[in-house]
Amino acid sequence: MPLDAPLPDVDLRADYWSLRFVEEQASQYAVRHNVPLPLAVTTDRGVMASVHADGGYGYAATGDTSAQGVRAALQRAAARARVTAHTGLIDSRRLPRPAARGEYASPALAVAGPTPREWYDLLAAECAAATRDPRIVDSEAGVEVRTATHRLVTSTGGDVVQRYRFLLPRLTVTAHAGGVTQSRSLDGFRGICQQGGAEILARFGFVGAGTRIAAEAIELLTAPECPRGSMDVLLMPDQMILQIHESIGHPLELDRILGDERNFAGTSFVTLDMFGSYRYGSPLLDVSFDPTRGEELATYAFDDEGTPAEKAYLIRDGILVRPLGGATSQMRARLPGVAASRADSWNRPPIDRMANLNLEPKDASLADLVAGIDRGVLMETNRSWSIDDSRNKFQFGCERARVIEHGVIRHVVKNPNYRGVSASFWRSLARVGDATTVQVLGTPHCGKGEPSQIIRVGHASPACVFAGVDVFGGES
Repeated sequence: MPLDAPLPDVDLRADYWSLRFVEEQASQYAVRHNVPLPLAVTTDRGVMASVHADGGYGYAATGDTSAQGVRAALQRAAARARVTAHTGLIDSRRLPRPAARGEYASPALAVAGPTPREWYDLLAAECAAATRDPRIVDSEAGVEVRTATHRLVTSTGGDVVQRYRFLLPRLTVTAHAGGVTQSRSLDGFRGICQQGGAEILARFGFVGAGTRIAAEAIELLTAPECPRGSMDVLLMPDQMILQIHESIGHPLELDRILGDERNFAGTSFVTLDMFGSYRYGSPLLDVSFDPTRGEELATYAFDDEGTPAEKAYLIRDGILVRPLGGATSQMRARLPGVAASRADSWNRPPIDRMANLNLEPKDASLADLVAGIDRGVLMETNRSWSIDDSRNKFQFGCERARVIEHGVIRHVVKNPNYRGVSASFWRSLARVGDATTVQVLGTPHCGKGEPSQIIRVGHASPACVFAGVDVFGGES
């Protein structure tokens, strides 16, 4: 059954039903230490049926997208809805019944991309440039190109079609000498990921990056350890996205606050009574949920339950104002939320997820940020993270740092780490960069849910300065 085919007739005697069709195709190209790896191509296709009946809620997924397969999935979902009608947390008759109609398409969706041969030639050139020094013992250049079509239809007349193209490049090298090993990457943990085509590579200087990151990895071999102590920290956007993701995004997921994730991904230090009054950060902290920025990874027009996507502030002037909660969680918590009901594929139900979670820029250039630091470090590119199950106490590490003394960037140091507590760390935000310091990044593999869901999340952030941070190196 094609995505644009008419729906099968079926009499469910239900209050409401929806069908969410998903078809995704991925091509992965990679060159590992000058050896081309086999091209990996995958296609995934199926449909999720959801039904509200007699106050219950049921769903059923199938890879059989024929009319018969879809009809059977709807009937299974309806039967499950009736079975759960007297045991569920909520009465489905109180839930919204979306009737949204519309379309969305990623930027440059119709523009043809490089051929497989052109991709391999580009990746091979960067890998070769990165391996000219014998101290480079491992390297990989790769790119994943993913296209997807999602269609949501509802019994109330809703019909939404959203078409996507995602590009996820990666470039990593590892250097070794004298018993010391250091790695450097262009993208961290796949942090360079956007919607669009090959034009994304130019935004991040992918061509020519092999030489630069190899030189930085070699430089780290003989760099001194990161200094230890309480000092100012200037976090660049490729580390800020991890800080936002772990210590703002996950704690504000409303289903987590309500206890739904406690057995798997943990709970949150945030409680329902904090919204509207709790000082999450300094007055410089403005964080928005914004699934409307075209190139960002999790941009869309409607979430997976059909709620229109709009920009909304979660934190304004440092005050916590709104959670990351979709329609169901909003009803349970009696709080406003956002269009955040998302599923990672056709065989998972939507749950509360981050989409594009961005820290809004202010007025300081990078030179201004550096000039205001008497003693500190500039850290870039995440390489490790650890945070407790209430998303409060954390310890993060970066690939590379540079010492700042009296407003001047000095030498490179290795193994930079810092730690803190979410409930107080954001209150130490002392300066926020302007639009010239912003990068649009993200992650394609945010995990949550039981059964597990791995979803795409976007983050845009300027560089930021935090005062009095506990910093340490990798020495024992």
